[in-house]
Amino acid sequence: MSVGTQRGQSDGVRELLTSVRFELMPFESFEEELSYLPEGASVAITTSPQLGIERTVEKCVAAAEAGYEVIPHLAARYIEDSEELDEICGELRDADITDIFVPGGDKEEPVGEFESAYDLLVALDDLDHEFEEVGITGYPEGHAFISDEELAEAMEKKAPYATYIVTQLCYNPDTIIEWIEEIRDRGIELPVEVGIPGVMKYEKLLGISRKVGVGDSVKFLRKTTGIVGFIKQFIGSRGRYKPDDLIEGLAPYVGDDTYKLQGLHLYTFNQTPDLEEWRQGKLAE
Repeated sequence: MSVGTQRGQSDGVRELLTSVRFELMPFESFEEELSYLPEGASVAITTSPQLGIERTVEKCVAAAEAGYEVIPHLAARYIEDSEELDEICGELRDADITDIFVPGGDKEEPVGEFESAYDLLVALDDLDHEFEEVGITGYPEGHAFISDEELAEAMEKKAPYATYIVTQLCYNPDTIIEWIEEIRDRGIELPVEVGIPGVMKYEKLLGISRKVGVGDSVKFLRKTTGIVGFIKQFIGSRGRYKPDDLIEGLAPYVGDDTYKLQGLHLYTFNQTPDLEEWRQGKLAE
């Protein structure tokens, strides 16, 4: 573990909470959720299984025109072929969007020729479109259907096409830090945006966590201070989770060249009012 250039706790918390992007889903509440965010905020917009890639592109263009820094999720399994990818990239570049995020997508069967994020990244490299930033996914706790070995191999293949990594939802700062150390040992030096949950009711958050397969994080959330501590935390917070402990656990590593924590990727699950109120409150401390 490299500790020579770590920041102070309060400075690290402030820097993390200042360098943020908010992930939104392109549902009916999108515009309302967007209105609670700061002017010009960085907004990552997901691809919905129900609405498809077209809705993502539509909302990205509109948000960019409204002055937000937009990061579209170009989920590989939702795009038919290189021709559609070319058209999408053209629309995004026309809207002055310079940053994209490329996950595989959670669709069981791809709609076209792209089975994985790597397939799309290769196709993108062959097209006449250049984006300043390209993000890929990292899995600190592994993946429910992909072995750790396969994940490692996929990361090594994707890394040359990317400029940063966004981690999947995780509640345990130690797990995140250990995972970063592991990818550094494998020679992957990309900066990391740490994906953390927003502020919401415990019941909803635990349900989402199980759905996306972060089992160890659910256990961590439940046993942070034992079951009694969990109940006290639950009651004391009026049943709402806040990521204070997670932020504070990551803060000492901000500014360390080994970890290259670029900022936070806030999984809002379209619950932006409470999240932004919490973030502004932390910044005011």
